[in-house]
Amino acid sequence: MEWWDREMDEMKDYCGVFGIYSPNTDVARLTYFGLFALQHRGQESAGIAVSDRRDIVCYKEMGLVSQVFNEKILNILKGDIAIGHVRYSTTGSSIELNAQPILVPGEHPLAIAHNGNLINTVELKRELDKEGIRVYGTSDSELMAKKISVYYHGDIVSALLKVLPSFQGAYTLVVLTKDKLIGIRDPYGIRPLVLGRFNGSYILSSESCGLDIVGAKFIREIEPGEIVIIDENGVESIRFANANPHLCIFELIYFARPDSKFGTRLVHEIRQEMGRILAQESPANADLVIPVPDSGIPAAIGYSQQSGIPFSEGLIKNRYIGRTFIQPDQRLRELGVKLKLNPLKEVIEGKRIVLVDDSIVRGTTSRQIVNLLKESGAREVHMRVSSPPITYPCFYGIDTAERRQLIAAYKKIEEVREYIGSDTLEYLSVDGLLRACRGGAKGFCNACFTGDYCIKIPEAIKITKGILE
Repeated sequence: MEWWDREMDEMKDYCGVFGIYSPNTDVARLTYFGLFALQHRGQESAGIAVSDRRDIVCYKEMGLVSQVFNEKILNILKGDIAIGHVRYSTTGSSIELNAQPILVPGEHPLAIAHNGNLINTVELKRELDKEGIRVYGTSDSELMAKKISVYYHGDIVSALLKVLPSFQGAYTLVVLTKDKLIGIRDPYGIRPLVLGRFNGSYILSSESCGLDIVGAKFIREIEPGEIVIIDENGVESIRFANANPHLCIFELIYFARPDSKFGTRLVHEIRQEMGRILAQESPANADLVIPVPDSGIPAAIGYSQQSGIPFSEGLIKNRYIGRTFIQPDQRLRELGVKLKLNPLKEVIEGKRIVLVDDSIVRGTTSRQIVNLLKESGAREVHMRVSSPPITYPCFYGIDTAERRQLIAAYKKIEEVREYIGSDTLEYLSVDGLLRACRGGAKGFCNACFTGDYCIKIPEAIKITKGILE
């Protein structure tokens, strides 16, 4: 997380995975493009592992995809099968050792790329210690790779069937062996994974936008509790656990790219529906509907369509703020949201504004934006949020604050309104959110709103996020 992200208090989902099985194709280059499309899922590190059917070679570094890879590196990564990963840390520190894919060399080498978060890492580490297996980084992904390698003696499917039941938590995996590409989703399907077809070969991607960029055709979503094996024989599916679908609902609220599809629906369409229902539930007397760019745009469009209040851009986002190694001084910190957003004063001045955003986490960003609008002459600012109040932290792969740092966990809505300085504040209801998302998945995890965790969280871990004192 860059320093301005800490100031902006956004929720972060950190990881995108990609895999391709395509003999006689420049698989590394296609993986590069796939990761480029998934860059929004993680901006900390990037990596690609390639198999030429004799060995696996992996290259990874800290940085954005475009910073990590160049023509020289891609030309070295030759093979028929590849996997790739973009990361931001959830379990594990922000260090190069934790960058992915994780490669385990040996007679039967394998590499994995992981999206999600395990909740039993202490037990897995203890088991590996007993086996005399050394762990170099601090990520749960390395624990998973090493655990699989303990049982992998040539039959990867057999090894996975033995090991997967020991992984507790959220995990979407792409696994690379010398001759196979494998995709896996945990029984709850908390993190997404899709299958596509490319020139007679196959691709796995966290989102369908990763298929679109290389011209692959979407086939289907990998099911919760499913292993998909792709090799010279085609695609084979094995069920390792009964499905209990609980897709993270924040995929549809914020994380996924608007041009990705979930179920039968485009994410952009789902977010517009959130805005329409929000307008039905929480109308406002106003002159303009203005989104917080970019994540608030679809919901703001829906709110405008339903309410009849004109939609307008009022905040211009600086999209060229990238990764930097320059440490900010206090003066820059105080600029806060102004580094990212610039108001159109001529549009805002004298107007009653409906300000639409996808969520409020700590509240500091909303407070700065409301203040920015009022400084620019807005007569009234009515904040509307296209998700319910976030009152519980996530343990399944989203970087959220401790519960005491989630403003809605300890303040009533009216108190949040007073803190951010808006004239009114309303959130989308849980029921309204679920109605908007129908057709986007079979079932959802919405624990961040309700505290109803689909996978039981150990008390020792709950304490770390302030749920238990």
